[in-house]
Amino acid sequence: MPSTIPFVPDDAPFSKEQRAWLNGFLAGIFSSAPAPAAIAKPEPLKIAVFYASQTGTAEGLARKLTKELKSKGYNASAISLEAYTSASLAAEHYAIFIASTYGQGDAPDAVQPFYEQVCVEHFPRYESLHYAVFALGDRHYETFCKFGIDLDNKLASLGASRICGRVESDVDVDAPFTRWKEGLFARLESLAAASRSESSALCAVTTEPVASALPAARSEVPVTVAPRVQVAVASSVAVAVPTLTHAATTMPSRDNPFFAPLIEKRSLTQNGSSKLTLHLTWSIADSGIKYEAGDACGIIPHNDPALVEDILKALRFTGQEQVEIPKTGTVPLEEALRHHLVISKLSRKMIERYATAGQCKTLLGLLAPEQQTFLEKYVYERGLIDLLEECPGVIHSTADLVAMLPKLTPRLYSISSSPATHMGEVHTTIAIVRYRSLNRERGGVCSTLVADRVPIGERVPIYIQPNKKFRLPKNPDAPVIMIGPGTGIAPFRAFLHERRATGAKGRNWLFFGERNSANDFLYREELEGMVANGHLTHLDTAFSRDQEHKVYVQDRMLERAPQFWAWLQESAAVYVCGDASRMAKDVDTTLHAIVEKQGGMSHDSAREYVRQLKDEHRYHRDVY
Repeated sequence: MPSTIPFVPDDAPFSKEQRAWLNGFLAGIFSSAPAPAAIAKPEPLKIAVFYASQTGTAEGLARKLTKELKSKGYNASAISLEAYTSASLAAEHYAIFIASTYGQGDAPDAVQPFYEQVCVEHFPRYESLHYAVFALGDRHYETFCKFGIDLDNKLASLGASRICGRVESDVDVDAPFTRWKEGLFARLESLAAASRSESSALCAVTTEPVASALPAARSEVPVTVAPRVQVAVASSVAVAVPTLTHAATTMPSRDNPFFAPLIEKRSLTQNGSSKLTLHLTWSIADSGIKYEAGDACGIIPHNDPALVEDILKALRFTGQEQVEIPKTGTVPLEEALRHHLVISKLSRKMIERYATAGQCKTLLGLLAPEQQTFLEKYVYERGLIDLLEECPGVIHSTADLVAMLPKLTPRLYSISSSPATHMGEVHTTIAIVRYRSLNRERGGVCSTLVADRVPIGERVPIYIQPNKKFRLPKNPDAPVIMIGPGTGIAPFRAFLHERRATGAKGRNWLFFGERNSANDFLYREELEGMVANGHLTHLDTAFSRDQEHKVYVQDRMLERAPQFWAWLQESAAVYVCGDASRMAKDVDTTLHAIVEKQGGMSHDSAREYVRQLKDEHRYHRDVY
């Protein structure tokens, strides 16, 4: 049988040059050594833990899983699907995917090229690949976990074998992630046992310890590295691996938020506006909170107490009944409805459970695939109270009610402040959602909370959601183009203040759009002041209702196409923030059109150019 040459692992406590010298020395010794017969220690399974992440949740889970796999003896590594190729995937034997769905059922922006290769284009089969998928999403969207589902189905269709079944998780990931890991670990142990059984029948080299024969490793020794076969993770060189310790952190989190006092609330829209947009300042002094421009602020809301009272009356519950809430414990029903459960919005799953329990023919009819459009309209116009009034007598116990309702989740808002400028504060820019349907006033859970029920001085639980993929260029001299209509301006206000405070010399160009310049020009005085002093090089506005034909930010981009292209040629980074369903898609289409026309490219070449912008971290989107 062929012999195996031992080598020093990459994570051994040596410099790169020292490892190379040692590996060359070992290769020289064992390349001519006789091959004694013995049993080689089998390799641990090599597992690639891939993540497709937009805001960092999937990445965090992937790194946590990788650490656990390593503790169990597996050779695991966390890898972003950004810039990864399907051809590289063909070389893997064990792969785990933690995949977020973004926007309207899409893969995260940076993962789009991989998605197109594996899920859209035709690629070779993966008969040697064993894989598992943990899909992340938000049940409020009809396209819940679509990317993870598509990826799972596509890999299976290309011949890959599932290690365990896919799990689809809502935004509250802890319980489903733990459940999925249990099944995954059990199956991996079975696969590892089978691998050990196969390896026990193979011969490999037994080597005598050679550590005592080695000279002291020195980085200045000339090195000639002999070829080596990395078949077994077996080394005759004894090395002491340092123990790594991590300092404990007191940074507030989603599970342990900071109750921040509201110290400023002011309207950014004028009285004549058709909507209200607020600027809110939260004090984080002495909180331990740290953030960067581009991050989001998570606000943990609670429901309108008047709506809670209406629901309790409709169900004839007192509100003092004790109910069990996962991760919280036993609380009165009134508290559960106010602070822990979704009551103002419906989802397909809620309709399905309620209709089945009550055998409501009208609701069951809406669940037919051909009724999707009507179901969406029904869900948009109603909340739990409407179900209780239109189809009464279905809920007979508090346990049934709690089981049907999703968990109330935090709302994320792009931070509109700079930590370098607004020390001890976090600013948010929030459009207040209000509408009337079926003779009832309705609104966004969090936006109406901060508008109507949080006075100055009151504390609200908040935390920071990092957004590592939405950062300013590392080079402070690089120009930036920012496209943010409506509240999409929030992170760009942060960017502008941050660049000014840090002395960045790069030029700044902002495209901002809203309905009406007189009433809806958010942060007008600040932005015009930045234009006047030269910090904001260009400010292009698009107020859709200020003229007969509607004008949007993508129209302004086309009007400035030659200059836009010139900035791209000068290494400008492009940032987009705002609505995913229409604006972001229109802006992306316009960007491709500018590249194609101004660059004199074919349609396919323009697509490749924009893809290259993403690969170079020069095209960033924070869309929702």
